[in-house]
Amino acid sequence: MSSHRRRRPTHPGHPRFWGTWCALTLLRAAAALPEAWHPALGRALGRVARHTLRRRRSIVRTNLELCFPELGPESRRQLERRHFEAAGLSLLETARAWSHDLGTLDARLDVRGGEHLDAALAAGNGVLLAGAHFLTLEIVCALVARRWPLDVVYRSQRNPALERIQRRGRRPYGAAIDHRDLRRLMRRLRDGHAVWFAADQDHGARRSEFVPFFGIAAATLTSTSRVAKLTGAQVLLMQHWRNSDDRSWTVRFQPLPESFPSADPRSDAALLNACLERAIAEHPEQYLWLHRRFKTRPEGEPARYG
Repeated sequence: MSSHRRRRPTHPGHPRFWGTWCALTLLRAAAALPEAWHPALGRALGRVARHTLRRRRSIVRTNLELCFPELGPESRRQLERRHFEAAGLSLLETARAWSHDLGTLDARLDVRGGEHLDAALAAGNGVLLAGAHFLTLEIVCALVARRWPLDVVYRSQRNPALERIQRRGRRPYGAAIDHRDLRRLMRRLRDGHAVWFAADQDHGARRSEFVPFFGIAAATLTSTSRVAKLTGAQVLLMQHWRNSDDRSWTVRFQPLPESFPSADPRSDAALLNACLERAIAEHPEQYLWLHRRFKTRPEGEPARYG
């Protein structure tokens, strides 16, 4: 008796993905409510997610235990609660960013170090904006793209409905570059563009080196320094966070140390991780601890996530 696996549907309108469209509709409706309600509503969404998404909650706890061993259990639990609340608020921000209804939000973005980005673009060699999975990514990138031309390196979603939603939402940016298309990335840089990419992405052992991230060996891309050397692009760290009023944001552009890029891609990867660590430590609840940063392990080391 023969058997075959069912093909995964690929059309965004397939009934399997109706839940995704319903969730987006509800999020957009919530984001359209009076802005004064957003902080309380976003935190409530986060608290619900914390209690219902058990697998994601387990990932967050594992990450916090690995990265903040100096904190006691209760301090980590408090950080976990704050993280889920911040993540809930980021859902409303993302819905607003992807609706392209940014209104007068430009004035609420505090830009620090913008002169570094201006100078790097003026040099004409392109700029690699080394970012990370900060929760304010979508709203801040949408606002930054209204001031500077911005390309984005992205990883496609397995859910075709979410992929379509994401691509539509990011239309105000410049080019959307697939993370596997290194040639296009280098071409955009050589043409003098600013390109954001996630320096904390785990792309597996084959394309990475295991270097410390919060003291834990993490698969880290070494292509950053190689691309910078091949194109002459300057690398700036792009850090951003939600301010304490929950209604404004700050983005900071910082040059990496002059030693970057060096002749040693592994050392460069470790240096970049150290820079990201310091940025994350300023607002630890606003980093995406929901993702499995330590998914790929060195040979012989057990999995970190159950």
